[in-house]
Amino acid sequence: MDPVGFHQHDHETCKTGGVAAADAYCVARGLQFTPVRRRTLEVLLSEHRAMGAYDLLEVLGAEGFGSQPPVVYRALDFLVKNGFAHKIERLNAFVGCVHPGADHTPAFLICRACDTVAETRARPAMTLLRDLADEAGFAVERAVIEAEGLCPNCREAAPE
Repeated sequence: MDPVGFHQHDHETCKTGGVAAADAYCVARGLQFTPVRRRTLEVLLSEHRAMGAYDLLEVLGAEGFGSQPPVVYRALDFLVKNGFAHKIERLNAFVGCVHPGADHTPAFLICRACDTVAETRARPAMTLLRDLADEAGFAVERAVIEAEGLCPNCREAAPE
């Protein structure tokens, strides 16, 4: 699983693929993929940057989906619970999952300059964390791996 987010690629493919995967998942499980949930996912997948709930609410409200916070929070809860979006704890914001349907634990690389977020595999780090937890008699139930720094574009633009 290559990191997605820092390099030029077709955002439309991310968006249509992610929405199609979410749609198929919901149909197979009898879940309601409502218009507001669909649009929230489309907005998240349209760029690879973290978006706060109120940023999303502004977009949804302008498009007639409602302007009250519960509208976006319910949509985000559904998307995160079903693996279509991830919460970036460091930023208290959300990104669309670029590997929907894949059994994975993501790690997030967050650019401190442009807020771009790349999603990559956390498997090696999670293996180490579980080994350390096992030594301490601790059972890891949930972990979020986030690293902050500069993306390739911002590193090139930064003066030395």
